Amino acid sequence: MHGPSVPGFLIHFILLALFVTFVGGALAAPPPPSADAHACAVRTGGFLDGRLAFWQQRLNLADWKVSIVVSHASDLKPKTLGNIHWDSKKKTAIIHVLDASDYQVSCGDALPDMEMTLVHELIHLELSALPRSPASRHEEELAVNRIADALVRLDRQEERSAALGAKPDAPRSREDAPAGDIVSR
Repeated sequence: MHGPSVPGFLIHFILLALFVTFVGGALAAPPPPSADAHACAVRTGGFLDGRLAFWQQRLNLADWKVSIVVSHASDLKPKTLGNIHWDSKKKTAIIHVLDASDYQVSCGDALPDMEMTLVHELIHLELSALPRSPASRHEEELAVNRIADALVRLDRQEERSAALGAKPDAPRSREDAPAGDIVSR
């Protein structure tokens, strides 16, 4: 005598269901943070802290207490790389900068863009005393982008020159200038 007969398709169905359950569960579990992600987070924090100190000094914002919060894209407005919130009376500010892990490039390649975001937000802080309106917001963003880009490019040129051992251009008199050069006073 044979036990109860189970149709073949039912066995296949049960095996398939078990397989999907186990594989689906394995795929759904978040991967543990890698050593690379941890190293990137440490590198990013140190880099941003150093650049914050540098840019606060350069922009004459050293009297402000500014904190940086590295944030994921889901914590920022769509299509933004950061933001800033400040309290003028307390002279405190919090800058949110997009996490390097949300970039589509390596950690090292994300750092220059993160610095640009930092400088952009600090310029907003510098302009915080000016009147603002929804109508002027777009124009302010364009101006802040241009200023941040110019400042960061200038800083990177200075760094490259220093790395090559070049000395910054010394002021010249009109007599020292080659013909056609314009020398400012």
